[in-house]
Amino acid sequence: MSARRALVLGGAGFLGSHLCERLLSEGWEVTALDDFSTGSPTNVACLRALPGFKLERRDVTSPLQVKGPFSWVFNLASPASPVHYQADPVKTTLTNVLGTLHALELAVKYRARLLQASTSEVYGDPEVHPQPEAYWGHVNPIGLRSCYDEGKRCAESLAMDFVRTQGVDLRLVRIFNTYGPRMAVDDGRVVSNFIVQALRGDDLTVYGEGSQTRSFCYVDDLIEGFLRFMRQERELGPINLGNPLEFTVLELARLVSEITGSRSRIVRLPLPADDPKLRRPDVSKARALLGFEPRVSLREGLTRTIEALATTLARDGSGVHVIPGGRRPEHAPVARGAS
Repeated sequence: MSARRALVLGGAGFLGSHLCERLLSEGWEVTALDDFSTGSPTNVACLRALPGFKLERRDVTSPLQVKGPFSWVFNLASPASPVHYQADPVKTTLTNVLGTLHALELAVKYRARLLQASTSEVYGDPEVHPQPEAYWGHVNPIGLRSCYDEGKRCAESLAMDFVRTQGVDLRLVRIFNTYGPRMAVDDGRVVSNFIVQALRGDDLTVYGEGSQTRSFCYVDDLIEGFLRFMRQERELGPINLGNPLEFTVLELARLVSEITGSRSRIVRLPLPADDPKLRRPDVSKARALLGFEPRVSLREGLTRTIEALATTLARDGSGVHVIPGGRRPEHAPVARGAS
């Protein structure tokens, strides 16, 4: 078996494209599968001329016939923002359950190590803070978000059953809020929402009082965590990967406004159903096992992301009314509660 061939399901998505780029830079041959429902060929346009990269349009809910062998398989195939996963909730559930089944079958066929991308949403609206891997969660199984939350929980169960019955070499990772270049303009997640609104000069929409907290991990730090996890031999997971620094949503809105120099107003809208009030990973396990430590500050990561989204908006003719970096903030919000 080739020691340097990887398969990335969801390879044209936000996370998948960054992972493909990193693997190629380290000498891997990479096959990326994507149905382009939320990913885009644009995300991997700079990779398609490389001899070690192959992109195929596939829907992971159908059985996957992919020519191997592969040493590593990464299952990142799922919509990950409420706007996208609620647009077709049945398909979201099937993508997470059937897509994971088909990824596991490929891992069995090629005796490949599989990274299964789970999510902090398996913890629901948590009653334990910060969230350690041992916490079982507080999830509404029949709510508007359950297609994603319960889809990912079922995928975790399925993956662990394949470990027990088929001996799959699993690496199960729970991803907390991640952001960076190549986020879609219509992604619907809080970071991209605020940036696009600020760049367009629109109101920044905060849901509820904005006191709900999130922890924001820059994409390069997350990908580093992926690869460290895949290279170690002792632990199959689950393991939390994310940034343990915690901000309120209102603090994030103000920081985006300051970095962009936007004069957009911050307006409040009703809080969506089942929106988590608290979100911060306990990354003690990742620190001890992997030496994982996010390096990119929120200010630096937002600046890079703002520049990338401004370029996208300008290219698409969407209208950018603010010059990123036009006014630098005198003070940034203070992060609270590193775990």
